[in-house]
Amino acid sequence: MTKVTLYIAASLDGYIARTDGGSDWLSILDTEGEDFGYTAFYESLDAIVLGSKTYEVGLGFEQWPYPEKKSFVFTQRHLQSEREDVVFVSEPVKQALASIETEGFKNIWLVGGGKLINSFLQHSLIDEYIISTIPTILGGGIQLFPPPTPEEKLELINSKQYTSGLVQAHYRRQIKN
Repeated sequence: MTKVTLYIAASLDGYIARTDGGSDWLSILDTEGEDFGYTAFYESLDAIVLGSKTYEVGLGFEQWPYPEKKSFVFTQRHLQSEREDVVFVSEPVKQALASIETEGFKNIWLVGGGKLINSFLQHSLIDEYIISTIPTILGGGIQLFPPPTPEEKLELINSKQYTSGLVQAHYRRQIKN
């Protein structure tokens, strides 16, 4: 069974990026000696799923941010990559996730962005949520859960407060009866 985990940082008012896609406000994550559980989480993964805009943000980094992991980029655009570990996906999320599962990937990180997260939510395809709340109010931007978002009941697995003021909550989707 494949497990999809949304691991993401959001502002206190629920934004994952500025309106222009900017993420400079995430500098709190650059705390020396603290990775907020990222390394252990990343090592547990088999694959990455992300939207095309998030993919393009990743291309802007000095190094590819998802090394040694197969990355499935959801897009309707005709994008190309020279990277062998990047695959472009145009099928609906439910169908694409079933295909990814048949390839043997079991533990998947849903990176973002907001539209792809919403698509996964529409089909109840997110099993766990690890949300790091940054103590910043942006006042606008790209929403973590853009409407229309279906109701989803979650149970808290654990939470942790860091000295930087970041609060990380780990939830599991409640199985519907």
